[in-house]
Amino acid sequence: MDQVFAVIRTELASSDGLRQAQALLLALQHAAAGKDISSISRAACEEIIASPASAVCKKLAFDLIRCTRLTGQQWEIVCRGIRNDFDFPDPDVTAAAVSFLSALPAWRLGKFIIESSKEISNCIVHDNPNLRYAIVETLGCLLARDDLVNLCVSSATLLDKVSRWWRQIGESMLHPSDAVCRIAFEGVGRLFLEFSTKKLSRLAGNKLVPSEDSLAIRSNWVASMCRFVWEKRDLLMARSRVLTVESFRSSVFPIVFAAKAVATGMVEDMQVLSGDRRSPRGASEERDFANAEHILGISDIVSHFLPFLFSLDPALVYEVSVNLLSLADVPGGKPEWASAPITALLTLWDRQEYTAGRESIVRTVVKNLQLLDIHLQVSLFKRLLLMVRNLRVEADRMHALACICRTALIVDLFAKESVRRGQRPLQGTDIASLFEDVKIREDLASINSEGLFREELVACLVESCFQLSVPLPRMKPVGPESRVVGALNYGTASEAMSWTQSALKVVEVCRPCVKWDCQGRTYAMDCYLKLLVRLCHIYDTVGGVKKAKDGASPDQILAETRLQALQRQLVKDLSEVTTARLRARVVWAIAEHFDLEGLDPLLADDPEDPLTIMIDHIHKVLFNLDSSATSTNRLQDVQALLLCAEHLGSRNLRAGQLLTRELEEFRNSNLADSVNKHQCRLILQTFKYIAKHPESKWVGNAGATGDYPFTHHKLSVQYFDASAAQDRKLEDLVHNAVQELWRPTPSELSLVTSKGGAGFTLLKPPPSAQTLSGSSDPCYVEAYHLTDPNERRLTLHLKVLNMTEQELKRVDVRVGLIGALRFMDGSPQGVCQLQQLNSQDPVLCSVTVGVSRFERCSLLVQLLYYPFFGGVGMANGDEGEVAEEDGAHGSRLRKSYTPEHGEPVVLRCQPYRIPLIELLLPHAVSPVEFFRLWPSLPAIAEFTGAYAYESGGPKTMTNTAGVMGEPAILPLLGGIRALSSKPFHRVCSHILETVAGFQICYAAKTWYGDFVGLMIFGASEMSGNVDLGDETKTMVCRFVLRASAASITDEVTSDLQSWLDDLTEGAVREVSEEEVQANAAEKLQRSMELLAIIRAKPKEPEPEPEPEPEDDSLLPGLETTPKKKASTLVLPSAEDMEHRALQAAVLHQWEMFRSQQLVQ
Repeated sequence: MDQVFAVIRTELASSDGLRQAQALLLALQHAAAGKDISSISRAACEEIIASPASAVCKKLAFDLIRCTRLTGQQWEIVCRGIRNDFDFPDPDVTAAAVSFLSALPAWRLGKFIIESSKEISNCIVHDNPNLRYAIVETLGCLLARDDLVNLCVSSATLLDKVSRWWRQIGESMLHPSDAVCRIAFEGVGRLFLEFSTKKLSRLAGNKLVPSEDSLAIRSNWVASMCRFVWEKRDLLMARSRVLTVESFRSSVFPIVFAAKAVATGMVEDMQVLSGDRRSPRGASEERDFANAEHILGISDIVSHFLPFLFSLDPALVYEVSVNLLSLADVPGGKPEWASAPITALLTLWDRQEYTAGRESIVRTVVKNLQLLDIHLQVSLFKRLLLMVRNLRVEADRMHALACICRTALIVDLFAKESVRRGQRPLQGTDIASLFEDVKIREDLASINSEGLFREELVACLVESCFQLSVPLPRMKPVGPESRVVGALNYGTASEAMSWTQSALKVVEVCRPCVKWDCQGRTYAMDCYLKLLVRLCHIYDTVGGVKKAKDGASPDQILAETRLQALQRQLVKDLSEVTTARLRARVVWAIAEHFDLEGLDPLLADDPEDPLTIMIDHIHKVLFNLDSSATSTNRLQDVQALLLCAEHLGSRNLRAGQLLTRELEEFRNSNLADSVNKHQCRLILQTFKYIAKHPESKWVGNAGATGDYPFTHHKLSVQYFDASAAQDRKLEDLVHNAVQELWRPTPSELSLVTSKGGAGFTLLKPPPSAQTLSGSSDPCYVEAYHLTDPNERRLTLHLKVLNMTEQELKRVDVRVGLIGALRFMDGSPQGVCQLQQLNSQDPVLCSVTVGVSRFERCSLLVQLLYYPFFGGVGMANGDEGEVAEEDGAHGSRLRKSYTPEHGEPVVLRCQPYRIPLIELLLPHAVSPVEFFRLWPSLPAIAEFTGAYAYESGGPKTMTNTAGVMGEPAILPLLGGIRALSSKPFHRVCSHILETVAGFQICYAAKTWYGDFVGLMIFGASEMSGNVDLGDETKTMVCRFVLRASAASITDEVTSDLQSWLDDLTEGAVREVSEEEVQANAAEKLQRSMELLAIIRAKPKEPEPEPEPEPEDDSLLPGLETTPKKKASTLVLPSAEDMEHRALQAAVLHQWEMFRSQQLVQ
């Protein structure tokens, strides 16, 4: 291979353009095969890029160096070659050179653009269409990226030049050349698209933190281009009409985006954000005129694009349809603007001509379904469900189902509202219209099914009902969801149109799901039963159907009657429930909210009596001997049904008598363990007491709380069967789709504008930089890192500052790795060569590495700078040494030169350590779920920390801000206050703070899916005083860490102090058990010595009793002055009682943890 590469280098050194092109093609073939071509890249830089060559060779050489890594010196050669090509006579060579600008590294890009700004401006206005096409294409991709925006933040000169180039690119949209016009439209479209998606920045590998300055700069560019497009819309539409079909497609998005931004007021928000106050906010007449102009302008744009919906090009039809749908939601939009694009997309689906975008077609249609007329929405339900069913990508299918379910609920709300207003009811507007398809209806009624579609549909529908019950966030509606948000706010505000009306129809339609046999999967049925329990609790079905004289409305009476009928029907369906696991859940959902007092006592012996049926099925669950029940947590089913039996027997005397026999039989059987037997004994005693005291039915009856105890745990360590894994996967997909639809993440612009324009704060707190160099080093180096958990990568950003007075010609930055880090190309270290570092001129560079596992890791930075770097000199004397090189096409004589680098000076910087908590992601979990998940984590580690705090006493409350009305900070949390500033503190599932203690619970996931749980206990026990003054105290807190893998706890406990430093920002230090015991023994000894001193003190003589005063009252025996009696009884306060209860609970839990660890 070395001989082949030597031949390629020889061919590159020749002056024959054909031979050079062939050699470059051969090198590209080796690069595509994965070979290391770094030895060829230097020859390509020197012989092709930095030397005169043909346009073909230039393009091939640039493609070649894109496939390899270059040193800083080689990048300088490339930049010098590009600058030379700006003055090359052939415009095609210049076009090939400017096409490579987007590949320049960020540390060299800003300086190169400033130096070559005049040449770049000349290229934009050049007469040659090929050169103008190349520069507009390159700048359109380059100027919209985050790295260039950040360069503009620090350089006002660069900002002015880039802003001028954007105006020139906008003017190029009217260029006579079709190619230049098309690429200018694409460039402006990239600027608009990058404002919301950051696609180009992600492709370039940028991991940057957006700030207000960068957002303001980008907003200024977008606002100016939107204004330009809006003002020139007639000319741009006329210019686009004469383009070819392929070129016309690129003109659709810029025109539509600019029109929507102007009509919705987004341009004005961006102008305010960028500091431009020229937005028209004048009198009402001017605003009305502007609104009328917006409506007419958008109507012209829609009329311009509507004929292209009937084009024969599927890609053009899709592009026009998607963009017209976004205009249907602007102020003044019409339903016809949405119906025509959706009809075109459905026609495109039927013709099967756009197979590459089938998922995109469905996603677009269902996302904008609410913009149609209600009759058209209802008519599309059946067809859309069939389209969604055939989608292959699960995330797309879940999102489409969530959109359809949301639209169905909205249609149902509007239909009920129209009926309430006296209008005719619309046919097919209820929830049952989703199940009109024969195949879906049969799938819903059947017991077994091969696919998961019916479970997905029921789960999405129920989760959408829950989202409808929660108040929507108050934010400025932007996008096609604005009408939906307004409709839901209006619909749910009406008393008669409560969300429970639609939810009641959902539970009635989806009732057959309790009979399904889903091979162990229960998520869809759990969603259904959870909604049923919620409705029964809201309508209080335990008390029966309310009456009008009690104040119940007709809608409430009708809803309660329907719910009771549904409960009785579910009782009859219990015999058809296929699995015992699901039978226990259905019994709980019915029995907890069933009206037992409404049963007819004369039908007690009837086999269809609901109470008798429920107790029979409780017997079946308690005495279930199936092996599958044991493997699917039978203990939870038994505990839940025993609690349910206690509630039933406490509410009804006959139920208590029937359950007494069942519980006695279960208690005496071998199926009950000691816990179950003890629980049965308590329940039987409760039944016996209630039978003797009928007036005390409240004993043992906690009342229905609306809780559904069969919740899903998200930790995979609890479930080893495939059905549970499928349930967890389906749950995540449904929750993500519903959350994305109902609670979308606000954009950066909406976040900033919602805070009042000029008074906003940082979108994200910038990472704190760490100084790596010494105080007297000639180069100052600081670094910070940004993480990307999705790609499991982190990027280290370095800033190098020349502190000397002379210019450093060359500085090599070497980065080594320690731990589980790796470079993308597998090299052992990364090298970045920086050239020409001026004094006090900061230079930025970055390196991205991958993280392979949860492990401590560091990056070692080393700087090599050459103070005696002297350019190029002769290697062997003044005349040089003549060397002969043999090539495939003859010999070539050349003189060899050696660069005089001189001896480098090595600066070894301190390692940049990656905190271990950076590899953790907060896991949202409720306190109840946290304590259910905690015992399932097998690996456990315990350690003690100590922290100092200053306080005047355990009962003192301090207010650090000094402002009245702000919450005071407990003195206990004075030293560990750093916990409150950590992001981990804000995502804890459970925080308990009292006057004398605290308990914090935290759940997290590693980047690789492992689970971590952390508990922190703190109490008022002081471990001892330190030599920092009487007011300074040292307190201890206990850390209990549990994880799903032992490797996690081993990694944490290998260096506990660094873990505590990262977690509490150095506020807590590690304390060994020996030190704690020694402090406790020393404290006990001091107490004993003090007690001995007190005991050894001589007793004082007792004072003589005072003589009783004479009774001078009018009535003998009546005491006018009460006698003083010494009392030693002090009643505890509420705070003391709370403190004692907390300490008892915490100490009990500590002892449980310790005993479990000793047993293991």
